[in-house]
Formats: sequence, structure tokens, C-alpha cells
Amino acid sequence: MKMKLELPKIPMDLPVLNEEMYSLRSKDELDTGTVEDMVLDHMDVVKVSLDKMTFKNVTIMESSLPESEWTDVIFDKCDLSNVDLSGSFIHRVEFRNCKLLGTDFSRSRLQNVRFLDCLGDYSMFRFSNFKQVGFEDCSLVSADLYHLTLQKTFFTRCNLDQAMLSGSKLKGIDLSDCEFEGLQVDIEDLNGCMISPHQASSFVGLLGLVIK
Repeated sequence: MKMKLELPKIPMDLPVLNEEMYSLRSKDELDTGTVEDMVLDHMDVVKVSLDKMTFKNVTIMESSLPESEWTDVIFDKCDLSNVDLSGSFIHRVEFRNCKLLGTDFSRSRLQNVRFLDCLGDYSMFRFSNFKQVGFEDCSLVSADLYHLTLQKTFFTRCNLDQAMLSGSKLKGIDLSDCEFEGLQVDIEDLNGCMISPHQASSFVGLLGLVIK
């Protein structure tokens, strides 16, 4: 890791809260427990608060949980594809080996959040605020990273091919060990971004140059 993130603070010997998740309603608060080996579908709740939780082998599908608060949470081998988490506050959370295909994190605040070995193609983060956020060994093909506020954010060995980064100031962001054939980005946003020599050709067109 290129910087130290605060890890989720979760006690040992958590009780199983599978039944509580089945009955979760808007504005409910759920804390200190684990949810394991289950499928949750058609959840439509707003402003729920989850604290000191672990989710293992959990699939959430066809669901909407916007404007929620997630603090000290670990998702391990979970599938949150296409779930609406927009407008949420996500603090000290880890996503490990998760499927996040098309997951909507737009207009959210992420602080001390780590994505490790996640499949996040077509995920949406537009207009979100990142502070101490790390993506490691993740696939973010065609991810929507439009107009992000980036503070102490890193991408390590990620596939960012065709990701939308327009409007996101990339000064101090190191993309040198990431994979992409092209990015959707504005030339003025690249000032101070770190790339490798072989990646430079991807941005020649933005400068109006032609390689002969």
C-alpha cells in the first residue's frame, strides 16, 4: 500500500445477524454483528446505518440503499452488483474480493476505504469525495469516476481502461502501474499525474499531436 489507511474497527466473536438483515427498514441502525452466506434481494431502504459489521459471501441484488452510513464494515467475497448506494457515507470500510459491477456510489463520501481484488467494471462514483481511498488489483473498466474530489487516493495495479475521469484533478495520483489503452480525461486534469513512459502515448491525442 502506498499510504496507511485506517482499518475497520471490529470486535471479535460477532453474533450472526442474518435475520435482522432480512427485516431491515429505512432509517434502521444495525451494529456489531456478522452476516454470512445469504442472498438479499429487492431491498428498498433509505438512510440505514451499519456499524461494526462483517459481510461474508453475501449477495445483494436488485436493491437500493441510498443515503446510508457504513462505518467499520468489511465485505468479503460479496456481490453488490448494480446496488444503489448513492449519497452514502462510507468510513473505515474494506471491500475484499467483491463483485461491484455497476454498483452506484455516486455523490458519496468515502474515507479510509480500501478496495482489494474487486471487480468494479462500470461502477459509478461520479461527484464523490475520496479521502484516503485505495484501489488495489481491481478491475475498473469503464468505471464512472467523473468529477471526483481526490485526497490521498491511490490506484495500484488496476485496470482502468476507458474509465471516465473527466473533471477529476489527478495531481499527485500515480497511475504508472495501472493498465489502460485509453482514459476519458481532460488534458487540464492530468497536470501532476504520474504515468509510465509506455502510457504516455495514450494521451498524445489530447495534446493534438500525431505520432508518425
